[in-house]
Amino acid sequence: MRKVKVAATQMSCSNNMEENIQRAESLVRQAAAKGAQIIQLQELFETPYFCQKEKADYYAYATELEQNKAVNHFRQIAKELEVVLPISFYEKKNNARYNSLAVIDATGEVLGLYRKSHIPDGPGYEEKFYFNPGDTGFKVWNTRYGKIGIGVCWDQWYPEAARCMALMGAEILFYPTAIGSEPEDSTIDSKDHWQVCMLGHAAANLVPVVASNRIGVEEDEDSSITFYGSSFIAGPQGNKVAESSRDNEEVIVAEFDLDQLEIQRIEWGIFRDRRPDLYKTIATYDGEQMIK
Repeated sequence: MRKVKVAATQMSCSNNMEENIQRAESLVRQAAAKGAQIIQLQELFETPYFCQKEKADYYAYATELEQNKAVNHFRQIAKELEVVLPISFYEKKNNARYNSLAVIDATGEVLGLYRKSHIPDGPGYEEKFYFNPGDTGFKVWNTRYGKIGIGVCWDQWYPEAARCMALMGAEILFYPTAIGSEPEDSTIDSKDHWQVCMLGHAAANLVPVVASNRIGVEEDEDSSITFYGSSFIAGPQGNKVAESSRDNEEVIVAEFDLDQLEIQRIEWGIFRDRRPDLYKTIATYDGEQMIK
């Protein structure tokens, strides 16, 4: 048996970066006290979700990996608590800016970096103004407690990303997120759609999925988003095993036996029966076969 406990957290964020980091640390400590070994914090938790408006002033939030406050802070926390912490941050690299994530192992070592692949662009979610498309490709990390794959927010809508990480050996998928209401249409509530999409990743790949969202109302001039929380942990059949509320700061935890899940994946035959030779269409934009 190779059992691992995972956690998802959710919180609101203020304009005070130090306060946000301390609040995130409190949640990590709560999760560790519950036995969690891999703990997911939400997307870009150092600041409010600044992508509601296109403002050049917000470029100043970006830092190089080595100088990022949250990454350096949580390296010490990970080592102290012996937990794995994927940390979302706004990365500056020369003239490029990325929506990035550093994976910190239980030793405090940064195992590497993932840059968000899919960048959304719409009212209230103006991310193409702030981020270059990620250039790392999908990545899987061999941590102390298991092999994990991580996508960032908009990545979670793409089954191709989840399948790639599963093919690379990911035993659990993690998604830090910032999603809520639509500033230009308050009748839209994507919470159920958001969850069902990721539950499908769990079921189709027979791997647990951990999603961490933010909560609270954030306003920028005439734009307002109510982040709907609802962070959750899914089992490998696409079943929700833990779920947070829409508006409370919370920590949820679940345990999985990774060896048993591996046996289930083999027995089910999903990866054995794949036909990658027939999937060329998925690598096109328009659905036509690629020219050889």
